[in-house]
Amino acid sequence: MPPRYDAAGLAAVLPAIAGSLGVDRYAADDGLTVAPARRAVVVLVDGLGYELIRRRGGHAPFLRSLLPAAYRLAAGFPSTTATSMGTFGTGLPPGAHGLLGYEVLVPGEDRLVNELSWEDGPDPLTWQPRPTVFEAADADGVAVTRVGPAFFDGSGLTQAALRGGRFRAADTLAARVDASLAAVRADRRALVYLYWGDLDKVGHVHGCQSWEWGDQLEAIDAELARLVRSVPSDTAVYITADHGMIDAPHALRIDLAHDPELAAGIRHVGGEARAPQLYCEPGAAEDVGQTWRARVGERAWLRTRDEAVAEGWFGPVTPVNLPRIGDLVVAMRDNFAIVDSRRARPQLLALVGLHGSLTADESAVPLFQVAARDSA
Repeated sequence: MPPRYDAAGLAAVLPAIAGSLGVDRYAADDGLTVAPARRAVVVLVDGLGYELIRRRGGHAPFLRSLLPAAYRLAAGFPSTTATSMGTFGTGLPPGAHGLLGYEVLVPGEDRLVNELSWEDGPDPLTWQPRPTVFEAADADGVAVTRVGPAFFDGSGLTQAALRGGRFRAADTLAARVDASLAAVRADRRALVYLYWGDLDKVGHVHGCQSWEWGDQLEAIDAELARLVRSVPSDTAVYITADHGMIDAPHALRIDLAHDPELAAGIRHVGGEARAPQLYCEPGAAEDVGQTWRARVGERAWLRTRDEAVAEGWFGPVTPVNLPRIGDLVVAMRDNFAIVDSRRARPQLLALVGLHGSLTADESAVPLFQVAARDSA
């Protein structure tokens, strides 16, 4: 059950690609194996879980054709964008890079920080000081270009997890494919990263089993096929994701605002609905743990901070990152969720598709590979 952070994990993707381009730091890496190439484009489709593409591949004939040779990787825990971006961008497990959830405690400040929006967040380079793979590739002479929405340029999460190289803003997926093609053609040794987030957005709002999700996947599949057809012959293309998703019916959720027994003794509820992290009042952690185990123990995996760390949920955890983790860490089974309407925005409470837990639907992600036709 514990997630993997070795060659079978998302952390291995960018180091392997950088190594395939001859970046010295990763050239001798014994992790994930990919073929050498002069140039590479790596696409991250937010929310494109392995189990989802396997089940709904009828909407994606191009990706379906690549699925038999695709890797099935573990995103890590929690299976959420902020954490996975840290893992993807640094090649390190969450316990090392420190982006440990959607919302986590700022030690010494008695408040939570949203690591996705980074609103009123700490200095991202202090919060996550470890070098990124993009920085290492850029320093080795690879022309690194990151393509995404304009508001990502210089954002807290981007600075923490994905800094390095240059940024190119584009709105539509077609425009991002065009920008990626221009960037990869501009240099003889290049690494281009393209991010697309609308599949995750559609899944959250309508559910990942909805027709809207299928329509979005069809549009993505067509543009990815165009990208692969259009790159130079010495360019490899990789397509991966940060997490999957499940549909969580509202009728199966518990709202802490209306459940004083479960809310008792908790000072801050971090994480998210599928993976809450509970920061307890002083001396209350044991009682909170007993109550939660009695009430939701059959519908969730519950661990104390020490237990979760010992079992490797976050990978090896550095001392500075340890107090960011909740006193109690919860990972939901099936399609159960726990929300807190006392502080969550109504838009978040209305979401249908959720992720964050350890289930295969949420944590398994694909890595599709299209090797360079000419790597000489």
